[in-house]
Amino acid sequence: MAKRKTKKITETEIIESAIEESLRPGDFIGYDSSWSFVSDLEKVKNRIDDFINKEPIRSVGLIETFIAACYEKAEEIDDSSGSFGDFVDALFCSWVNARQKADFAAKETIDRLLAWMDNDDYGFTYYLERNVSKLLNKKGLIEYAAAIRTRFDAKGVKDHHRRQWGETLKSIYAASRDFESYLSICDETDLLPIDCEILAGMLLSRRKPAEALKWVEKGLEIQSNNKLYRGSSYKLDTMKRDILTKLGRPEEALADAWQEFSEHPDEFTHKELLKHIPKQQRPEYHSRILEAISTAELEAAIGLLLKLKETEVLAERLRKTSSRSLESLSHYTTEPAAKKLAKEYPDAAARLYEAMGLRIVNAKKSKYYDAAISNFEQAKRCYEKAGLESVWLELVENVRNNHSRKYGFMPAFEEVVEGRGPSTKPSFIELAKTRAKEIGGPNH
Repeated sequence: MAKRKTKKITETEIIESAIEESLRPGDFIGYDSSWSFVSDLEKVKNRIDDFINKEPIRSVGLIETFIAACYEKAEEIDDSSGSFGDFVDALFCSWVNARQKADFAAKETIDRLLAWMDNDDYGFTYYLERNVSKLLNKKGLIEYAAAIRTRFDAKGVKDHHRRQWGETLKSIYAASRDFESYLSICDETDLLPIDCEILAGMLLSRRKPAEALKWVEKGLEIQSNNKLYRGSSYKLDTMKRDILTKLGRPEEALADAWQEFSEHPDEFTHKELLKHIPKQQRPEYHSRILEAISTAELEAAIGLLLKLKETEVLAERLRKTSSRSLESLSHYTTEPAAKKLAKEYPDAAARLYEAMGLRIVNAKKSKYYDAAISNFEQAKRCYEKAGLESVWLELVENVRNNHSRKYGFMPAFEEVVEGRGPSTKPSFIELAKTRAKEIGGPNH
């Protein structure tokens, strides 16, 4: 009897099956599950991206199926995080990449892309042009610009659509490094600070720093006068100083960096300032920097003083700071400072550990009570090391009076008071090693 031939499953069928399985049709994906859900989708996308190099034409069809399936899934997921929308955006980019590798006509690619965008009821393609423009080859950018320009120039187009097409054209011209076309569309729409940054960047690539500086200064002027956030740029300040240095005007760059640091002292402006201070002048500037830090917001000041290894200055400032102000700080700021200060300035470190512990129990964050217990144990040690046992006892009375009903917290706190805090107990691994020795015997 002849054996029946089994049908061979193709790579396409395997991936299609993986698409369906990963999208879990019929299951609602809640917010808490969305990240792991999208992670599973990305694994399938990675398989398709690898397949693009071998079979770009077949990959195009697979990605189109995947995109359409994501739209089918859109009603079955809480995408408050935006991770699912970002994934669909990335799928479109893979689709463009596959079509270009398959050498499909650029005009057809753009027409089909715009058809997807026109029929997008879920906003997955809202900012798609920014990423797609970076992927398109020269022919694709030309076709994309022509299609969007037609829409931009259409009679009766609504203002918000015209603004949208104008922003799309800017993305296309920026990707193609077309200074003249970019400038032209800015004349027809709004000139924003980000536009000035992009125009300056194009001029720098053409080795025209003096012209680039004019656009940077124009952008800074617009940004200072514009109360709206739209189109702002966070690079213009640093671009200005870098260009001034390139033009042989380092003193102006330094003066500008110092002005920004003195007005807004933080780790970012300090790092930028150091770029422009000549090494021989750094000792001279150190005292000026410390003076500026003395007026900085507490959180920024702590980070800067740690970076500068000015622990004595930091300890003195903390001594003058109210307990409420210390409690308002994030533990990401206070914990590193407390560890640095514990050896030489235990009194200041104790106040930070106390603030971290109180911040947790006052907010009733029961999930972090273990961390609070460790904080209080460190506070006890530091207060005792500083000879401030009376301050520690005041803290104990405060906690007892205000948190006696926190039954998930108080027993462990009382152990700290008695000197039996977490650090006195063996760790999980130590307990496991002890058990292993007991089971294995003396020769184990």
